[in-house]
Parts: sequence; structure tokens; C-alpha cells
Amino acid sequence: MENLTDKTVLITGASKGIGLAVARRLAKEGYRLLLTYGHDHEAAEKACTLCLQDGASDVQIIQADGTDLRTIETVEQAVRQHTEGLSGLILNTGITCRSPFEEISYEDWSQVFVANVHYPTFLLQRLLPLLQKGSAVIFTGSMMAVQPHGMALPYGVSKSAVHALVHNLVKHLEPYGVRVCGVAPGFVDTDWQKGKPEAIRKNIERKVAVHRFALPEEIAEAYLFLLQNNYCNGEILQLSGGYAYA
Repeated sequence: MENLTDKTVLITGASKGIGLAVARRLAKEGYRLLLTYGHDHEAAEKACTLCLQDGASDVQIIQADGTDLRTIETVEQAVRQHTEGLSGLILNTGITCRSPFEEISYEDWSQVFVANVHYPTFLLQRLLPLLQKGSAVIFTGSMMAVQPHGMALPYGVSKSAVHALVHNLVKHLEPYGVRVCGVAPGFVDTDWQKGKPEAIRKNIERKVAVHRFALPEEIAEAYLFLLQNNYCNGEILQLSGGYAYA
């Protein structure tokens, strides 16, 4: 097998939103990409095409439901099929639950934690032998982990766990020469956010010091920085547009 590990990165949840923006940014740097997606095969195929157009040296898509721990083995097998090693692992897959606290079920809570905490943790565990020395693991956290919101309690708590996971993994990954960091975005202008009523969007913009949503492309720059800066380790890079200070 041709040795293409130097710039090979796996990105989970890469067919849309932040994950797609990250994939396209890395494509422009010539990375070889392995992209996972949940159920929207058409979106995944489009992401593949866009990344190749942007300059990726190769792109492979992997179908894997991020709420089903059994698909971790599927991802591992696919990665081993396409590469001998990874220079980066970006753990971006996640879901939310916006039910009021009084109505949240155990199943709701558990599903969010499986997708946002358990799945990336145990995917990392399985892929650790494939992470080459000097590689980086980057988790997608959230501003809501440090700036609690009135809705989406399971999401906010799960992302707090992700931030804690980043800090605690530093020592565990040190013997392998692998760095671990996180990106904590605020409100990002993804398709999901664009679907919010205009009044809600305006209210959010008033609370952000720069008075707008982040572009996915702006958030993607943070992932590239953490991936390439060899001194960043255990860091959570927050990009909230000054939400906490406005």
C-alpha cells in the first residue's frame, strides 16, 4: 500500500455544516480525507466531489451512524482498508435534544451522550494504533459547555464532558506522541441555524459582540490551526464572537 499517512485525516460527521467546512479547508491544503456520514448519501457524495475540486489528494466516504456504537468497527475497518495510518482525527459527529428539562427522558439523555461522548471516545480508542506519532485529535465541543443556554440541557452537559475529556486525555495520549485539542464554536450559520425564525436569529445576533453568526469557514480555520500547530495540546479553542462578553 502506498504510504499516504503524512496528511491523511478522518473527519466524522463531514457531509454537512462544520464538518463539511473543515473537510473543504483541509482539502485546500492537499490532505487525503476519510469522511464519515450518517444517512444522507447524496450529501456525502456532494461533499466528496467538493473536496476533490478543492484540492484533496483523495477522498473516501464511510457510512456510519454516530448514535450506534456498533458502527465504530465499520469505521475502523474502512480506515484500515484505505490507509496505514492517520495524521489527524477530527471527532465532529454530534446530536442535540431541545426538550424542556421536565420532559427529557432517559432515552433522550442517553442518546445524546452516546453520540457526543461515548462514540468519539471509543472510536478514538479503536483508532489509536493507527494514529502516527505527531498526529492530532480534535474534538468538536461547544460554547454551551462554558456558557450554559436555556435549552438543550443534554447537549450542553455532554459538551462539558467533551471538554473535560480533552483535558484528561492529554496524559493518556502523551506516550503515543499524539496531541488532543477541541474547538468550541458558538452560533454558526449552518443550515440548521438558518432554519430558525428570524426573530430568534436577531435575538442571538444582539447577544454576540460581533452581531452575527459565525461562518462555517471561519470555524474550520480553527481546526486547521490546531491540526498543524505542534505546541497546541489540551487546548479548547473558543470561537463565540464575544458572546460571553457582549
